[in-house]
Amino acid sequence: METLEAQNRYKILTATVTPRPIAWVTTLSVSGVINAAPFSFFNVMGHEPPTVAIGLLAGAQRFKDTAANILETGEFVVNLVAERNAEAMNITCIDAPPEIDELELAGLTPAASQAVRPPRIAESPVSFECRVLASLVTGPRQTVVIGRVVRAHVDDAVIMDRERCHIDTQALRLIARMHGSGWYARSAELFQIDRPTWAAWQEKNSETTPA
Repeated sequence: METLEAQNRYKILTATVTPRPIAWVTTLSVSGVINAAPFSFFNVMGHEPPTVAIGLLAGAQRFKDTAANILETGEFVVNLVAERNAEAMNITCIDAPPEIDELELAGLTPAASQAVRPPRIAESPVSFECRVLASLVTGPRQTVVIGRVVRAHVDDAVIMDRERCHIDTQALRLIARMHGSGWYARSAELFQIDRPTWAAWQEKNSETTPA
């Protein structure tokens, strides 16, 4: 990897680390302009405190407006992408100038957040209001941002038990990023494997070991 050109390193990583969840990030610029863009170098990093990480990549000239806003204001909202949001999410990928509100461009509805200034996307089934905990420059054109989740919003339609925080994950119908240009995956054809315990493992092997 150390001898490959950057574009080829990118191809290897994005073609193999799949599917990747999508952070559909909304931010607010210092001048008050809403920006939205999807990022697939993203995941949750822990729950005490609840944290998420986003890899921000700069283009040939500068960071995307959304990424620049995160670094300047320290606040952002991660909205998750349902299958019904795919076309609108794709519109927000557009290379619009900084003064353009991508939510308006995509016909999306901003919804007021509770603890941060940037709005949520009303059409998204899940939104996390975040404040920047730390940012780490990992290269001349990339920065990793760690955000603390201070509020979580989940569509009432997918909540199975509010008190126990049980959510119908399959009903969210989230999509994920795949390989190459424009490829995505639906969250279908799931399978389940029970996690083993050491006690059960020992018991099973003692039963099959000949005396």
